[in-house]
Amino acid sequence: MPDPAFQESISRLARLSAKGAFDQAAAALDRDLPVLKELNLDPDRIRNALDTAPDQLESAGLMPPTALEAIVKITGRPPLMVQNGTVVGATTLAGPGSDFPADIDLRIAAVEPRIAAVGRIEFANHDQSWGGTGWVIGTDGPDGLLIVTNRHVAKLVARRSWTGTGVFLYNPFSHARYGAFIDFGEEEGVTANPALLCPVERFTYIAEDMAADVALARIALPAGDGAAPPEPIPLAATPGAAEEWVATVGYPAADPYRNNVTYMERYFQGLYDVKRFSPGKLMVAPGLSVLSHDCTTLGGNSGSPLISLEQKAAVGLHFAGRYGEGNSAVPAATLTALLDEMAGGQVPGTGLPEAPPAEEEEAGQRHDAAFFAGRTGYDPAFLAVAPVPLPGVPPVLNLARPEDATDDRPHELRYQHFSVLHSLTRRMPVLAALNIDGEKTRAIKRSNSYWWKDARIPYGVQLGASDYGGSGFDRGHMVRRAATNWGATDEEAMRANLDSFHYTNAAPQLPGMNREPEMWLGLEDYILESTRTFGFRACVLSGPVLSEADALIPELGVPLPLAFWKVVAMLAEDRDEVIRLHCTAYLLSQELLVRDYLQDRGRSEAVEGFAFAGYRTFQLRLRDLSQLTGLDFGPLVAADALKKTDEAPDRPLIPLAGLEAIVL
Repeated sequence: MPDPAFQESISRLARLSAKGAFDQAAAALDRDLPVLKELNLDPDRIRNALDTAPDQLESAGLMPPTALEAIVKITGRPPLMVQNGTVVGATTLAGPGSDFPADIDLRIAAVEPRIAAVGRIEFANHDQSWGGTGWVIGTDGPDGLLIVTNRHVAKLVARRSWTGTGVFLYNPFSHARYGAFIDFGEEEGVTANPALLCPVERFTYIAEDMAADVALARIALPAGDGAAPPEPIPLAATPGAAEEWVATVGYPAADPYRNNVTYMERYFQGLYDVKRFSPGKLMVAPGLSVLSHDCTTLGGNSGSPLISLEQKAAVGLHFAGRYGEGNSAVPAATLTALLDEMAGGQVPGTGLPEAPPAEEEEAGQRHDAAFFAGRTGYDPAFLAVAPVPLPGVPPVLNLARPEDATDDRPHELRYQHFSVLHSLTRRMPVLAALNIDGEKTRAIKRSNSYWWKDARIPYGVQLGASDYGGSGFDRGHMVRRAATNWGATDEEAMRANLDSFHYTNAAPQLPGMNREPEMWLGLEDYILESTRTFGFRACVLSGPVLSEADALIPELGVPLPLAFWKVVAMLAEDRDEVIRLHCTAYLLSQELLVRDYLQDRGRSEAVEGFAFAGYRTFQLRLRDLSQLTGLDFGPLVAADALKKTDEAPDRPLIPLAGLEAIVL
């Protein structure tokens, strides 16, 4: 008794025969179809099979039903080869038994210039060499192109960040970061051109899972051999109509999980992964937000343009389908709206949860501007001989402007001995800058664990008790309490001690980092004690590394910093007895702790981008810290202790097993 798959094939053949598909296939055999030559099929044997009733095929020994079914579909919607940007076999499509129009070859020739803008999305450091198709949809500045593909292609190597951009993940085995390329070549029988392989600099947008299956990426303008860069494929100004002739251009890949393997192998004969042009018809249903079409596609076509042969423009972005059944595409109107939003600075579905309303806080939970009267904050000239200015902050961090701001210090929250720059976007400090006078240190005991909000900026942009409570995170001091405890009087030192307990001076840290690493807490003391300093003074800058790669933590309502930095600056005497500025920079990762935190809560996707083996302290060059944080440290870079050493000429991080390993 035939198995269910065999019987289903017989049934499908009977339906195709009743619809005239057998007659169309027989007529198509007279047109010298190139696909039949590719597959080494005998036209006479196919004709004999087409003259036999479907349920008699097996007994006649002519051809298995599954093979004939695939061949019938081949003659209707062949995926034509592309060679040197030209579609091979377009002149054989029309004729008796074909539903293609007589001028189909001319229509295809008219859109052939669009083919150069289509490429294969390839991967680096991944177990898959490539994952789909992409195409040039626009320009990105004077020196870049904008590529569009599917979200599910991009997410093979990247995850969506809280800003809507893509963050490349790490290979879990080699710990190497994934990368992506687009290769505008990969045509059968054509010698590869290295100039057509372009690195993806970054994914500028990866859609949310509930949004249209779209991702955008930036590449630099291709360089080499004098060839002009591919022109973007324009988006159709009007929606495609039912029965409109269209084509996908892409890279069909072996796709046995979603397609009948017998059909697929008979159709493609193992010749996958190369550029093909697949003509077909558009199917439009009223009220649907996606387009359907009957072009022949396989899994590698994900991200292919759906090009109208009438409008000579893309009417959609192919994202899903089954061979022989139907395909789906994101409409061009959706892509146009996305590009318009991106051009206007709005990334759909991004941003942090809205800050809580500015509730009236109980007395004692906040300090207003009057409380801070007389506080001068951080002094950039504290070392006298050389200034230590606050680093420049990139605009994206959107600094708060305190109520008592001055024109020359527009963003500083000024406290006793230190200042804070606070991000409205991230609801936490960007950096804290502290002056330390070691000769005036006073022993002030920690007499409370109470924290205050700073009423000079809105309550809602500060994390508070309701955010930290029950989250599992500590309020990690950016300026540590003990380091502020100095002054001419106990009163001065106690003011600084109290000021350190404002939420503006804290960022979320897991207990394993905040409470245990003595080396991190003791850096300032060690350096002051181990280096011949003048006036026993130091300036300490510190803050979180705020990155698009940070994972959004619902319990906190903000993305969690994965690392923290610290810069210690002082005056030192060199071998020529010249007093000079001396700086060292450090980084502390809490990534392993964060990874465990997320995994315990079932958020596996968010932990795939972790690079370090655990929380550790590193010394690094200040110029590398600048690249990592986006902060401009100005004149401090030239005073870096690692700048002229060969301790780490090519390594951005030096692991510190102990304080004695610091390069001073």
